[in-house]
Amino acid sequence: MPLSRREFTARSAVAGAGIALTGAVGALATAPGALAAEQTESGGRHCEPGYGPLVPDPAGLLALPAGFTYRVLTHSGVTRLESGEFTPSNHDGTAAFQGHRDVTLLVNNHELKGPRSLWEHPVPLTEGLVYDPAAAGGCTVVEVRRGGQVAEWVGIAGTSTNCAGGSTPWGTWLTCEETEDLAGKNGMTKDHGYVFEVDPADARANRSPQPVKAFGRYAHEAVVIDPRSGHAYLTEDASGPNGLLYRWVPPTGFRHGRGRLRTLAADAGVLQAPKCFDSAGRFVDDLSRATRIGTVYGVDWVDVPDRDGRTTSVRKQFGEGEITRARKLEGMWWADGGTYFVSSYAREESPGAPHDGQVWFYDPKRRTVRLTVLLGVNADPAADGAFDGPDNITVSPYGGLVIAEDGEGVQHLFGATETGQTYPLARNELNLGTPEEPEYSEFTGVCFSPDGRTLFANIQTPGIMLAITGPWRRRARHEH
Repeated sequence: MPLSRREFTARSAVAGAGIALTGAVGALATAPGALAAEQTESGGRHCEPGYGPLVPDPAGLLALPAGFTYRVLTHSGVTRLESGEFTPSNHDGTAAFQGHRDVTLLVNNHELKGPRSLWEHPVPLTEGLVYDPAAAGGCTVVEVRRGGQVAEWVGIAGTSTNCAGGSTPWGTWLTCEETEDLAGKNGMTKDHGYVFEVDPADARANRSPQPVKAFGRYAHEAVVIDPRSGHAYLTEDASGPNGLLYRWVPPTGFRHGRGRLRTLAADAGVLQAPKCFDSAGRFVDDLSRATRIGTVYGVDWVDVPDRDGRTTSVRKQFGEGEITRARKLEGMWWADGGTYFVSSYAREESPGAPHDGQVWFYDPKRRTVRLTVLLGVNADPAADGAFDGPDNITVSPYGGLVIAEDGEGVQHLFGATETGQTYPLARNELNLGTPEEPEYSEFTGVCFSPDGRTLFANIQTPGIMLAITGPWRRRARHEH
């Protein structure tokens, strides 16, 4: 049943400033140069968030706080798969799973668009695991064993532009194609723009890959599954017009589980897009309209007319006033009874205020979205300080969020605390440009190991997977 404007307005009036955000993250405010108001303990001693300043890396790869170390797990063109080929390039979305005998299994997307001939290290076409033999992308599975040994093999091949994705409550990975290429375009022999399921623990389950057409065909970014309702939430990175957040409602009687998604008919369930409104009941056309941390919008869901979008892209099937858009909808993470999702920036393509990043929390129980992180426009991306362009995100077992930066200039992994402060966790020091004009690749695939001891992240270009360890700690609630 949709949340009526009258009901939402009444709730907002009762709540005063807005409906309180449930969960551990709370309101997370940032702005370039002065990321949050200075806060002091009762004794007056200033307590900085995070783990201290970043220490330059003599190897020129990854700057970390003192006491932290990193290890390279895979490196495109350097490390090899079990089958002998080099690790594919362009690492992107990643998730970590608990394997047998203290093994950690990671599924790693490779964001490779277009024909295989464009790429030096495409995902190998492993027999039985290929969707479209013309496509360069896919996923690899990385096994990290108890003694530190690493092995890697193909999970799926012949897909395109595998950007983000998401893990499922039943222990598999959903890899998302960020493209709308149909067969015959960019050399493809099959239609693309779908979600595929990859099982890290059972190679047999990955044979004869089939797209989950019920989730729709568009420029997918990330996906999460509500473990209670079975609803899927998906983001779209597209412009002209801006993309959408989607909700997929399963058909009556459908039960999730390993291998069940591939049994769905192409039109199974209902795919929907959001229609947001403020506490006064006014329609909100784009999430860039929100300019204050804690902004809460009610959400109704509108059915998608044609989810396969072969003649008209899904996001273009809605008229003005029908749905709510946002620019560059990217990473998602399910936690605290809902999903966190990212809008990386807003500029002239968005009708609201410019920004360099938002993180929203959708609460399915309340049917609301709340703005939890807002990054102001970064005036000097080349300077090491402010953050911009959030992309992949995860919720930390130590509190708050960890965010991968995909902005301009310097690139970081950074954290955001419950009290509204941000702090750097890592800086990419691998210069792909020149000393005069440095260039640094984005971070991707941020996630923690199942035991919380290791933070995994990727440098997308050339494609490096890193394992970061150190003196992680949970911050006490009274710390600022």
